Amino acid sequence: MELLRLGPAGEERPFVRHAGITYDLTAMTGDIDGAFLAADGIRRVRAAVAMGELPIADADGLRVGPPVARPGAVICIGMNYAAHAAESGSLPPEHPVVFFKHPNTVVGPDDVVLMPPGADRVDWEVELAVVIGRRARYLPSAEAARDVIAGYTVSNDVSERELQIEVSGGQWSKGKCAETFNPLGPALVPADEVDPQSLRLRSFVNGSPRQDSSTADMIFSVHELIRDLSQYMVLEPGDVVNTGTPQGVALSGRFPYLVEGDEMRIEIEGLGVQTQQVERVVLG
Repeated sequence: MELLRLGPAGEERPFVRHAGITYDLTAMTGDIDGAFLAADGIRRVRAAVAMGELPIADADGLRVGPPVARPGAVICIGMNYAAHAAESGSLPPEHPVVFFKHPNTVVGPDDVVLMPPGADRVDWEVELAVVIGRRARYLPSAEAARDVIAGYTVSNDVSERELQIEVSGGQWSKGKCAETFNPLGPALVPADEVDPQSLRLRSFVNGSPRQDSSTADMIFSVHELIRDLSQYMVLEPGDVVNTGTPQGVALSGRFPYLVEGDEMRIEIEGLGVQTQQVERVVLG
């Protein structure tokens, strides 16, 4: 089962796709957001599909939006794959590295990615994203974290490396928060249908392979990350957690940074594919 938000930006409506058929969810909920997830929305949708209670939708040609609306927070984990830490010139961290993206970085999976004026070190990062479904605070174990996760989706943690590293003042978020810097989706897949530690992640630029790894290579597992984060902050339904990227980014020096006109393809096994064109911001 896949939860989707389809339609023009800012006007998306909720849908569910099951067994190749897309159903309209507007009779059940106005949107796929934190309130819907906290109210056991995924279980209710699954029951409605099983009972044949939802109308079939004609969704052909509709833009795909981010699968969760208005996340309150986008929390990111840095250097969670040992090989990526090495290509970044760092040792594997002893504790999860945490930074934030502004929630308004989140756009649809196939929306245009805009390069800030003057930026020339824009990078791609395929990541498994976790969407929180229940409030999480001071979780006692990684096993307890399983119960607060609504589902998983695909994320591209787009980064501007000069802003992230050289003018950051030690905080990475300057290079992470430009508009459009977090394409998300296409779908939210329920947590009980995903093994988060056995997923293949890949990225391509203009059709050429860049990253190819597995979530099995994470330093900190998904459930351990959620448990750890809950010790420092309260995670709310609808929050998004990007869990880190594997090796193969431009920061490694092995590949050129993105330029206007490039196409990124980001994919995770079983969760879907995103494709973004890169454009330059035009002011005035």
